[in-house]
Amino acid sequence: MRFRAKIFDVGTIEQFTRVVGTIAKLTQLCVLRITSDRMYFILNDKVSKGHLWCDLQALNLFSEFSMEGIAEDANEIYMEVNPDDLLRALKTAQTAKSVKIKLTKKFSPCLSLDVELPSRTGHSRTITHDIPVIVMPRRQWEEYSEPTLPDFDATICMPPLKVIRTVAERMKNLGSYLELSANQSGEMRLRVESEQVTVSTHFRNLENPDLDNADSQNSQRDPTDLVGARVDIRKFIHFLSGQQLNPAKIICSIVDNRVMHFFLLHEDLSIQYSMPIIFT
Repeated sequence: MRFRAKIFDVGTIEQFTRVVGTIAKLTQLCVLRITSDRMYFILNDKVSKGHLWCDLQALNLFSEFSMEGIAEDANEIYMEVNPDDLLRALKTAQTAKSVKIKLTKKFSPCLSLDVELPSRTGHSRTITHDIPVIVMPRRQWEEYSEPTLPDFDATICMPPLKVIRTVAERMKNLGSYLELSANQSGEMRLRVESEQVTVSTHFRNLENPDLDNADSQNSQRDPTDLVGARVDIRKFIHFLSGQQLNPAKIICSIVDNRVMHFFLLHEDLSIQYSMPIIFT
């Protein structure tokens, strides 16, 4: 079992740091899956029903990328890692000449980052960060397969993140839970309720994209009917503040009172995140 990758471009180092920073905002522990041409950051929280699936095209990020899995018929590696630890290491590399990432075994299995920094004397220096990981046995892999998406009741492209974040920040002092609703007529609503007041913000003329799993069983639903779910407002703000990637598009898909799913689209990667909801 072997893994080694290298980044030479400063802009690409910054991009990978933003990816890991986004993951670190969403979870304290995740599974890193490595295949011959891709990397995945995965969360499958069976308690809170939160799911995360981040798909990176390795050759778009790394100048060098090679791996050997646990067996010829299972050419993959799964390891449990703390994204905060990885983020702290990458933050030391923002002016680096290169970053080398490899799977090593020291006091325990580690993801080792060799950060080559420039020096005023003309000689480079290297800082090594050893991040403990837990290599997962093959019998556990199926628990971290790509999530199967349900038939959604509504799917909508969200307004700019900055706008949504501003609205949510103003609402957080009014209640603990935020209800996000949408319909198939380009409308989205954010609403917060307390014993004293109910406040809502409406967005109109948004795009309703077609997904491969576009609902069929709900095709008779009135497209103007709002469907939604409640989420913890602070977790929602945390999710928004973690989007350092400036995604080209964020799609929100909802199963009424059951599922709140976000799909972030970017040139080099995609992120799916199902936020735990508060059942009414």
